[in-house]
Amino acid sequence: MAPSAIPAAPIVAPSTKQAVPKAEEKELTPLQAISQGTCLPGIPSFPSFAQHRAWILEHMAGAFRVFARKGFTEGMSGHISVRDPENPHTFWTNPLGRHFGLLKASDMVLVDYDGNVVGGNRSRPANAAGFLIHSAIHKARPDVNAACHCHGKAGKAWSAFGRKLEMINQDVTYLYGDAQAVYKEFAGVVMDEAEGKRLAAALGEKGKGIILQNHGLLTVGGTVDEAAYLYTLMERSCEVQLMVEAAAANGIPKVHVDDEAAAFTFKMASDPETLYWEFQPDLEYEHEMSNGVYAQ
Repeated sequence: MAPSAIPAAPIVAPSTKQAVPKAEEKELTPLQAISQGTCLPGIPSFPSFAQHRAWILEHMAGAFRVFARKGFTEGMSGHISVRDPENPHTFWTNPLGRHFGLLKASDMVLVDYDGNVVGGNRSRPANAAGFLIHSAIHKARPDVNAACHCHGKAGKAWSAFGRKLEMINQDVTYLYGDAQAVYKEFAGVVMDEAEGKRLAAALGEKGKGIILQNHGLLTVGGTVDEAAYLYTLMERSCEVQLMVEAAAANGIPKVHVDDEAAAFTFKMASDPETLYWEFQPDLEYEHEMSNGVYAQ
């Protein structure tokens, strides 16, 4: 089990065997609904900012290790940002030029909204283009605590079409409706504040994932776990979409998930707690394979 992934006191779902007066019946949360028996615990909380920060940095470093294992690296491109729990106008990000598969919690850099390095590891700079993208998103979306952007192979390939992913299977419905966006104004490497603001505006108030035309993918979440899982899901969904397009080009018709089913699946699978837990299997695997070295 990844360190700190499970809080000490589990959250117990209402027992299905207990008779409950109808007036007191409550709708199960998505996480309760998918848990057959005792519910998985919710997102942990912490008694101090220091403990919360340490947990965030562990999971952030673990997310980079998962991304490396899945092949999302591309030179110096790609970054994750996570808002600091004590100083929300600052966020943690990865140092420029260090491989995702080598990153540890102690490597992360803390920057403020003005681009100043204000804490963390100062041995390497942060990514300037990444700062402009992530700072704009964090400013525009107070609900977003984490954002992930990489130049994954399938994401880059699908981005060339400048189109949303289609609702062609259960998993991609996690990005149903306003949860998915496309940014069509690619103008090269992001080097000015206005570009970052346009990208954040394209993501919108409800966006969870955005396809950056001719560029790659970006996802956001309330936790780094949520944002990281959505990135892995979106990258895989691009791969599947490309496979389906190839088959459709040979005359095989596509069947789309209808709106009612897509909306229901989105409701039952895209809440913060469920998406947080969707990432835990990959994080636990990485912890086991690396002996938890990323937490250092």
